[in-house]
This record gives sequence, C-alpha cells and structure tokens, in this order.
Amino acid sequence: MQYLDRVDVGLGSRLVPFTEGLELQRSVHAAVAAGSRPATVLLLEHESVYTVGRRTHSWERPREARVGADRVPVVDVDRGGKTTWHGPGQLTVYPIIRLAPPIDVIKYVRALEAAVMDVCADFGVSTLRVAGRSGVWVPPAPGRDGAARRERKLCALGVRVARGTTMHGIGLNVDPDLAAFDLDRIIPCGITDAGVTSLTAETGIHYEAAQLADLVAAALQEHLGPLMADS
Repeated sequence: MQYLDRVDVGLGSRLVPFTEGLELQRSVHAAVAAGSRPATVLLLEHESVYTVGRRTHSWERPREARVGADRVPVVDVDRGGKTTWHGPGQLTVYPIIRLAPPIDVIKYVRALEAAVMDVCADFGVSTLRVAGRSGVWVPPAPGRDGAARRERKLCALGVRVARGTTMHGIGLNVDPDLAAFDLDRIIPCGITDAGVTSLTAETGIHYEAAQLADLVAAALQEHLGPLMADS
C-alpha cells in the first residue's frame, strides 16, 4: 500500500488565502504526477471564499457575496461541482494522489466520502450518502426544538483528475458560520431542497478544525491507500 505524505498548511495557526492554497495544490500536483513527490494530502483552513465549479449555471454564481460585514471573494475553479464556501471553521482537505489504472473517479469519490463518514461516526454523528448528490449528509431527524429537519450536508466534495492525479477534495464543516451557506448568498452545491450543517451543530459541542486533522488523515490513508498507483 502507498502512503500519504501529510502537510498541514498553517492548520491551527492561520487562515490560508484560497489563491495561495490553489498555487500550492498545483505545485504539489505537478510533482506527484511526475513521480518526483509521494502522494500528498494538504490540510488547512481557508480565508472565507466562494468557489465556483465547472457545473455552475450563470444564475447560480454569486455576483457579490458577504458574510456579516465582510465581502467574500468569488473564485472560479477547475473542479467538478457547483458553488460552495470555504473558510474558518471548515477543515479543507486536498488529497493529491496518482490513481492506479483503470482510473475510476466515482470509486475515488466514494472513498473520500467513506473516510469522512468514518470520522463522523467517531463523534457519534450518523451520516449517509444521497443518491445523485456527492458529499456526506446527515439524515432527516427532529431538531432539538421538535421541528423536523431535512437532509443536511455536512461535507462538500469536488474533485479533478488530471494526468491520472487528483486535485481539490473535501470541505468538512466542523464549526463554521453556517450563514455563509444561506440561500440569499449562494445556492450551495446547486441544492435548494436540503440544508447545510456542521459537526458542532449536530453534536452541540464546539470543535476546532485542527482537532479533526489526525482522524481525517488516518481515514484517508485507509480508504485511499488501495486506490493509489505504485510509486
């Protein structure tokens, strides 16, 4: 089994501008694809940003977005999926690995989901997949006030595979400001009939994104290791 080289990019000490993270991704991707660097997973928290994937319709793209008093930049990216948010309180994870042939992107996506689902189970949060929708979800259930809650997305996922090597990855909502996902700002992942949640919202316990890094890295190693090409 191949092993993931873990790199924490300022995790727990600073927020990473999205453009800085993207440049680092591209540099690591080029090296991994060329075989001059081992498979690598980058773990970080971004400064607040909306990213727009290739499947986003023009009417779904934010023209100007704010969270509180802060204006949030909107950046086009070369991943699948639609519009999502990254920022404080979300653990953003970029696994950059060469996939073993035959390359199966769906299998890779399912492995990412399975890793996150394992981590959520460690915190007592039940999760599921939703047919036709990527990511990790919390099933419908009564809220603490007794009102019914619909399915809620706990982790967004968007990937790209180039030269047989993965980019982008997952955004696991640990304890972000969920107002960033309000429908008057964006249509998160193009979905209007479900909600967005976080680990803290589901458990009632405050967690820092950095607290989950070890568990997420270990789960990714377990689920992605069998999919990696030999070095």
